[in-house]
Amino acid sequence: MRFENRKAVITGGASGIGWGAAQRMVAEGAEVTLWDINPEALKAAGGTDGIRTRQIDVTDPEAVAACMTADRDAMGGLDVLVCSAGITGPNTTVIDYPVAEWLKVIELNLNGLFYCNKAAAALMAPEGYGRIVNMASIAGKEGNPNASAYSTSKAGVIGLTKSLGKELAQTGVTVNAITPAAVHTAIFDQMTDEHIAYMKSKIPMGRFGTVDEIAGMICWLASEEASFATGAVFDQSGGRAVY
Repeated sequence: MRFENRKAVITGGASGIGWGAAQRMVAEGAEVTLWDINPEALKAAGGTDGIRTRQIDVTDPEAVAACMTADRDAMGGLDVLVCSAGITGPNTTVIDYPVAEWLKVIELNLNGLFYCNKAAAALMAPEGYGRIVNMASIAGKEGNPNASAYSTSKAGVIGLTKSLGKELAQTGVTVNAITPAAVHTAIFDQMTDEHIAYMKSKIPMGRFGTVDEIAGMICWLASEEASFATGAVFDQSGGRAVY
């Protein structure tokens, strides 16, 4: 029961990796509030003991700050933040990338994560304990062709994680990122078949990751066990990572 009496907020929590992490945390004693923009997914995920839900757009900084405080108060604490909300954007070249789509990807994947990290850190640091886990991507290290906005946003997540981890290093709050290779979730619906095949071809294990594999690492980083890791980036890439 690593998470007994622990309180967590998970963005993008009603599906995919976020939902997988939420289920594991609840099974180990946590109370979890799922943040998601999709009301249907939240309705399907709600109703489970230990699960609360909130429909929210994390690209709204004022809403993020207010809701982080409200959910901290409702749960009686905030020990864990997992930032899993994200989109891929279109698969096209930089030359042809629509500016509006570029801004949409950066606003959610990077700016929205920044708003959540900022709000959670402000609540955790005075309490002397916290775990922030940011979902980056191997694309943020290597840069996938025809996925420039996604790759750029995830590189930004890595940089933010390293900066915030150092800033909070003596507060009891740790900040870490995970860089998976592709994991077969609903986010694949946003990609072309060609791009999916490209991603799989880059993984030496010859397969995609699973939600359970990524959720397992999230839960370790979100637990008291990961007490000496901060500002770090943990690969889950099937051998793809080059550094």
